[in-house]
Amino acid sequence: MINHITSYIFTLLMTYPLVIFDFNKNSNLSNWTIVNDVVMGGVSNSSLEINPDGNAVFSGTVSLENNGGFSLVRYRFETLKVRGYTKAIIKLKGDPTTYQFRAKTNYNDRYSYIAIFKTTGEWQTIEISLSEMYPAFRGRKLDLPNYQAEQMQEIAFLIGNKKEEKFELIIDTIVLK
Repeated sequence: MINHITSYIFTLLMTYPLVIFDFNKNSNLSNWTIVNDVVMGGVSNSSLEINPDGNAVFSGTVSLENNGGFSLVRYRFETLKVRGYTKAIIKLKGDPTTYQFRAKTNYNDRYSYIAIFKTTGEWQTIEISLSEMYPAFRGRKLDLPNYQAEQMQEIAFLIGNKKEEKFELIIDTIVLK
């Protein structure tokens, strides 16, 4: 009987979305960090700001100079137990280009779990299957299992399409369901 009740409570809790971040005009961005290719000698630049509508704006320029080619913004947080959640749902608007959504089980891990998505220039709700996120390090897919979705300590957005480009990704909400 207790296992049945525990199972019911767990199922009930999983029907509610787990909000990773819901941006607004008063959002605290102190746990969000920009990492550009300058860490490897590149010259790409980017920033994260809150716009007048209360959305996050990750924008900048990706440059291929000095073997560069990426910009990333990451958010680190206390360990979240995410077992039972199957997808990330992100409301965003971006230039028509390709981005990566990344997650880490532990922010000290060298690799991230990655999902690639395309933006259209219009507001979109992107759904990413957590179990389809594959492990990669420095652009190379690793021979490890896909994301197990047991816990999470970091998410990130990366642009690195092997071309020079200006970009703007506007983010409203990031939730797990």
